[in-house]
Amino acid sequence: MPDILLPIIALLAGFALLIWSADEFTENGAKIANIFKVSPLIIGLLIFGFGTSAPEMLVSGLAAIDGNTGLSIGNAVGSNIFNIALVLGVSAIISPIEVRGDILKKEWVFLMIATLIAGLLLWDLRLDAIDGLVLITLLVLFLTYTFKMSKNNQNHEFDEFEQTIDKSQTTKTWAMLLIGLIVLISSAKLVVWGGVEVAQAFGVSDLIIGLTVVALGTSLPELAVSIASVLKKQFEMVVGNVIGSNLFNTIAVLAIPGLIHPSDVALEVIERDYPIMLLLTVLLFIVSYKFSKKHIINRFEGFALVSVFSFYMWQLF
Repeated sequence: MPDILLPIIALLAGFALLIWSADEFTENGAKIANIFKVSPLIIGLLIFGFGTSAPEMLVSGLAAIDGNTGLSIGNAVGSNIFNIALVLGVSAIISPIEVRGDILKKEWVFLMIATLIAGLLLWDLRLDAIDGLVLITLLVLFLTYTFKMSKNNQNHEFDEFEQTIDKSQTTKTWAMLLIGLIVLISSAKLVVWGGVEVAQAFGVSDLIIGLTVVALGTSLPELAVSIASVLKKQFEMVVGNVIGSNLFNTIAVLAIPGLIHPSDVALEVIERDYPIMLLLTVLLFIVSYKFSKKHIINRFEGFALVSVFSFYMWQLF
């Protein structure tokens, strides 16, 4: 039993650090948006989207180098399912999320196009270098579009920072943002390690560990950042974080195995996992848009998204 003490401490410390770093990361991201007069949506899409997808990229790259492309592909698809069904679902349960209409007309459309193209590339049950290049091209187009949009978009929701933040604090804010990101990713890894060790100590199979603890572990940064953003009423950053992270997962994380180690795709990905990812991407639009002036994801819809996640977990087992 003493052997399990260190993993339990790691698990608890990981969660504590995760909460702290998510708060720091969100706070300083908001300050950066204010200092540079950049839309918080852009911060959510790029800094949070890319930053919180770093664990998936790391796992995908290392797995692909080892020739384990199944893990890479499952990581990308699985994380997208976690992000919409669990991250957005739990965030909406905590507090109904107001969504700007233009994000659904632009960013969501890009995500939907990327999801459909990814599905077409996976359809032949093969992911190769050409597929990887197609996805990387989509990534370049998305980044180009986002930077152009950031110059035109002057909508802010962080008025509380206007009096307290100035450009002299830029270096410190960037430093704290980077420290927050490093601790965020490290604490997620700590939670995964502790969780795996505890699960093994209790005789849980490697398959169950991989599908639950590890899959959830790479999505913990998204979950932590989204909950912290919801509690601060920074709703643009919640939806921006989820859409941005899913875009990076679909067009960057999925491209990695194709470019590093071209290989076959398991039939289950197309028959079981991809349809759920596609369904959730469509549901994201339905629960947000509702063809009304105010686009709000309410608590009931949050529960509905979590229910889809529960159904998917049931399917896996």
